[in-house]
Amino acid sequence: MDSSRILIEDALIVLENESVVGSLLVDNGKIARIEPKNSGFYSFIVAPGIVDLHTHGSGGYDFMDGTAEAIEEAAKSHLRHGTTTLLPTSCTTDDEDLFRFLDNFDRANREGLPHLEGVHLEGQYFAYSERGAQDPRFLKTPKKEHWREILRRGRGNIRRWTLAPELDGAMEMLDDLKGEGILFSAGHTEADYQTIKDSVKRGVRLLTHFYSGMSSIRRVDGFRVLGAVESGYLIDDLSVELISDGKHLPPELLRMIFKLKDKSRIISCTDSMRGAGMKEGVYVLGPKDTGVESIVEDGVAKMMDHTGFAGSVATGETVIKTLRNIVGLELHEVFRIASLQPAKLISIDGKTGSIKEGKEADLIVLDKSLDVQRVFVSGKERYRRNS
Repeated sequence: MDSSRILIEDALIVLENESVVGSLLVDNGKIARIEPKNSGFYSFIVAPGIVDLHTHGSGGYDFMDGTAEAIEEAAKSHLRHGTTTLLPTSCTTDDEDLFRFLDNFDRANREGLPHLEGVHLEGQYFAYSERGAQDPRFLKTPKKEHWREILRRGRGNIRRWTLAPELDGAMEMLDDLKGEGILFSAGHTEADYQTIKDSVKRGVRLLTHFYSGMSSIRRVDGFRVLGAVESGYLIDDLSVELISDGKHLPPELLRMIFKLKDKSRIISCTDSMRGAGMKEGVYVLGPKDTGVESIVEDGVAKMMDHTGFAGSVATGETVIKTLRNIVGLELHEVFRIASLQPAKLISIDGKTGSIKEGKEADLIVLDKSLDVQRVFVSGKERYRRNS
């Protein structure tokens, strides 16, 4: 067979709405043919590569470490665990570190990496009370000259931006940047229901790490006022992002979310920091020289005083296993949430995010325990376990 053609046989193939046993042909980087068979026997699972719109790092590297190499190495680490598309994510730092991150993203060598579709800016426009592990020294109120400078320095690479919509200037920012092709998310926010509703009218389409760093029901002058969490359930057009590590959202809460929210409006992410795929210990969240120390233990990154979490150490495999084994989703549902629906939110679902004839062959091969064995990006094998 031609080296540009790959035939995968005797596989359980995870499609958009079902899983079928059969064979899959890849030709010149595209999915050329899917042939179901009447046999129930399969040796392994072929699924779409994971699309992660929110990750800070992996394998000992943070995307904001200050070098293009750090971006490349963190991305390669994610690749080994099944992620074929990702948005390197910033954290709340000073402008110098932020602009260096944007410059290094532009310089990174893409060869052998997952698709880097752009960057996700998480910060600096957040509520102090919901800052979580974000460094409070660098929180800002949106100013037009500032967000416009960030946009300029981003050189068209900003694909997602998380902000607190209740801040002075935030609604103006949403209006000003409409049409720039940016997915806006509300996060690290103390907004009430009406503010979230107004922000959705201005283009906010997602809640960043649902339940983490956001307001819930509270009393104002004795009356109960709904927060961002309740908005996620009530506003049908608003999607919610879940850190699918089984830690940030305990099993019971995960199952409740899937019971109450339309599955088509849920996406998963890792929100991983540099400790993903590494042993337990102390790691820095954000730039290695100026970031915030955290400790990885019990399968999650925690703030040093143990008052909260500081990102996850989840990988793509973690996400898949959490959605399958804890939530109890069918495999095609797992990969809609981990791959197709994130791809839709940044408008790349026409080329990736699911197994469909004509799409990029961004594929992962899993054993029956859902451990990643092989990874293909645009039809090229970029990882093989034990090779």
